[in-house]
This record gives sequence, structure tokens and C-alpha cells, in this order.
Amino acid sequence: MESQKNYKSFWNDKAATPDSAFVAVDGSTNEETARLTGTYSAHQVTAALDLKPTDRVLELGCGVGRIGREIAPRVAHWEGTDISSNMIEVARERLKDHANVGFTELSRSSLQPLPDASFDKAYCVAVFIHMDKEDFFLYLEEMARVVKPGGLIYFDVWNMASAVGWRRYALEIDQHRAADHSRRKDVARNQFSSPEEVRIFLDRAGFDLTLLLAESPWVQAIGVRRGSNVDVEALRKHAQSVSARVAYAPLWTELFAGLLDVATGKKPPMQMWEALADDARGEEIPMFREWYLGMWKGNEANWGPAPR
Repeated sequence: MESQKNYKSFWNDKAATPDSAFVAVDGSTNEETARLTGTYSAHQVTAALDLKPTDRVLELGCGVGRIGREIAPRVAHWEGTDISSNMIEVARERLKDHANVGFTELSRSSLQPLPDASFDKAYCVAVFIHMDKEDFFLYLEEMARVVKPGGLIYFDVWNMASAVGWRRYALEIDQHRAADHSRRKDVARNQFSSPEEVRIFLDRAGFDLTLLLAESPWVQAIGVRRGSNVDVEALRKHAQSVSARVAYAPLWTELFAGLLDVATGKKPPMQMWEALADDARGEEIPMFREWYLGMWKGNEANWGPAPR
């Protein structure tokens, strides 16, 4: 299949329509879900990067502008980059009311034609998980090139060292176990990392680590670009002080584990739905409820009619 050949053809195929683009980004089946998940991620990014109104900010893998739509009003300039022209087309429409945004379509694992040291900060959410490790590292090197010395980056990757993260990884292993091994694996399949791998990649790419979080199914990292007189220890203290706002909450992990239970037949779909009734438990509840409802509607043949 053409869509298996490279990242660009794969993601352009996945984003053939605006609706399919939303689903491909994070499973969102409508604008409301995308805004809920985008807001959640934007809160993490804002805390991790200590965003200021004067910042020029880069997003690697902006997709449909799920996060960028929430970040753009908070900064001087937001630049969305993506390898898929179809994704950028949707993002451009969603951010059309913001005069301080730009878009750069990528052609390979590089941030050309963006200039050296042209951004104060950069982030990448749920994107490195769809790359071979060589491309993951090449993009980190490019982030080091385009971010100013002393500038911050934030990113996350699937965490195989987490119990729940490993359960998610096991789904990929099972899928490959039954696959046609004469064909190349899905070019943008979910891939998983360990905290130690993230430490090594950051260091080799030219960043000092200021925070590493690995208690959830995600490894989350904040790094500072080397090459300035910035006080790294002060940045580490600040990052630690906001770590609770950056981390995926225990409730997120609990609810995600519930989704895995449903997906693997360990929990009836309605039991999970009932667990999403109490908004007072945390902001994750309405987000997961919308997310899960979309999943159910796409699986009615197996799960029965979705709740109304």
C-alpha cells in the first residue's frame, strides 16, 4: 500500500477528510472532544514551558491544531509544523482567526526551512510515539537547532516501564504476532520508550534534562538547550514545582487502564461508561467520557448501541 511507504503518505491518507484527521490525531470524533483533549494538553505544555506572552513557540507534529488552538492566544507567535499537508489544511482552518500563527509543511525528519535559534520554546505531544527511533532522535537534534540556547522543550512518549504502558505495548506485540511478517511493519505504528532512553536522547541531542516524569503510561520530559549561561539548577527547581500540573494525573492512568480493560474484553463497555459519570472526580472525567463515547459509536457492532 502507498500509505505504508513513508510518514507523509501515511498521514495524508489518514487525514483524507477533516473528520478522519481528527480521529487520526488522538481518537477525537468531534470538535468538542478535540477541544477537551487539546485544553488538557495545552495546560501541560503551558506549565512545562512556563509560556510567556513574548514567546515564539514551535509545535512539532501539530496535526489539526488540537493543542495549537489553545496555545496560540497565550504567546507572541505559534508555528505549527507537520509532515501532512492535509493535517495542516485542517489546522489552518481551525486557527484562521489568529493572526500570530504560521505553518510549515515538513518533507522529512527535519525542520528545514526554519532558521537556527528562531524559537524560544518548542513542544511535541503524542508524535514521537509514531516514529522509528532514528527519526525521533533526528527531530530532537532539529529542535536543538531551531530553539535558542537556554530555550526549553517539552515532549512525551509511550512509557513501556509503566505497568499500564506495558499493557498498551502488549496490544502492539499481539497485533504483530498475528501479522504478515513478510511485509514491513506499519510505518507509523505506536512505538514505546523507556525513561533511560529519553535521558540518553536528550543528552545526545544537546539538551540538559530539567524534569522527567514516568509514573504514568507516558514518559514526559523537559529539557533546556545547552549553550547559554542559564541556571539549569534553577530551571530544575521550577520544573519540579510545577510537575503536578505537567504530569498525567493518576486518574488519567486509571481511566486509560479502564479503556484497555474494555478493549481486551475484561470489562463490559457499560461498566466503563458508568465510571465516567462523576465529573467531580477531576477534569479527566468529561474528557474521557466524550472520548469513550466516540469510541463506542465506532464499535456498536461489537459493543451494542452507544449510550444516548
